[in-house]
Amino acid sequence: MEIKELMNQFAKPGRVVVISVRPDRQIPVRLVDSAMVIQNKGLEGDRSKGGNRQVTFIQKEHIAAVASFLGKNDLDYTLTRRNILIEGINLLSLKGKQFQIGEAVFEYTGECHPCSRMEEALGMGGYNAMRGHGGITARVLSTGEIKKGDSICVVT
Repeated sequence: MEIKELMNQFAKPGRVVVISVRPDRQIPVRLVDSAMVIQNKGLEGDRSKGGNRQVTFIQKEHIAAVASFLGKNDLDYTLTRRNILIEGINLLSLKGKQFQIGEAVFEYTGECHPCSRMEEALGMGGYNAMRGHGGITARVLSTGEIKKGDSICVVT
């Protein structure tokens, strides 16, 4: 099988575990069961206003790794300030792809590298613990509602 074919083969779809919006800087994220995702903007009620970083994703499997690097048994996902926590799919495998969650379609735009706030939010070593585990950023290609439990399926 060719590498291109392998890169389009997934064992199963991913799944949305948690959705959160960040209304402004420096305030806690707000958890929601569903959200309207607006084309070229991001999640309704979130501070994102466009560009390549309209929605941020992180995978549940990496939260466990980050907690381990910090010497903790677990970690509150909301401290990472990412919009959507997913499980069951390697987010980096979405590079160069469009994917659908609920009614909305997204396009991978890059990795979501940690910022210096991770040291404050997660404690000493938080920045380095998040390196390589910060998730991805995406642009919204079509408006639609997403909900906890929705599948993440590759479109192209």
